[in-house]
Amino acid sequence: MCRIDDARNHFKNTYNVARVCKGMKLKKAMSYLNDVLDHKQCIPFRRFTKHIGRTAQAKAFKLSQGRWPEKSVKAVQSLLKNVHANAEAKGLDTEKCVITHALVQRAVNGRRRTYRAHGRVTPYLSSNCHIEFHVTEISEKVQKADDNKARLTKKQAARTRLAISK
Repeated sequence: MCRIDDARNHFKNTYNVARVCKGMKLKKAMSYLNDVLDHKQCIPFRRFTKHIGRTAQAKAFKLSQGRWPEKSVKAVQSLLKNVHANAEAKGLDTEKCVITHALVQRAVNGRRRTYRAHGRVTPYLSSNCHIEFHVTEISEKVQKADDNKARLTKKQAARTRLAISK
């Protein structure tokens, strides 16, 4: 697990970046984000899609809208490196680690000002965010036990316990 509070990244971009990474293995997510920085793949925008351009790379996700938000990708990459280091420190096998929880929340807006004509001032806000990732190691599949035995009711189980104790 690792998190960043009050990251100076756009919430909308970071939300979509984290959503793509959820469910991926750690190494696959890192290589995917490297491809995004090289503009070989895009981040599909499933939410907050008003006024977002289209790209052919988004067809891989059965969408038409996508972007390459570099600042958000770099922030998520640094968090995934931190998660990788934390997983190694806890003794987990990083090859089997999967991102099971990706959370992005709005933080308090950063307030600045821009100066306008005739002595006016307009707020110049930045939409910061909190980012959090959890990673779990996926174990090998366990075979299901045979359930051919008849189930006992509570009374039947109590009678068998009494019979054994006598």
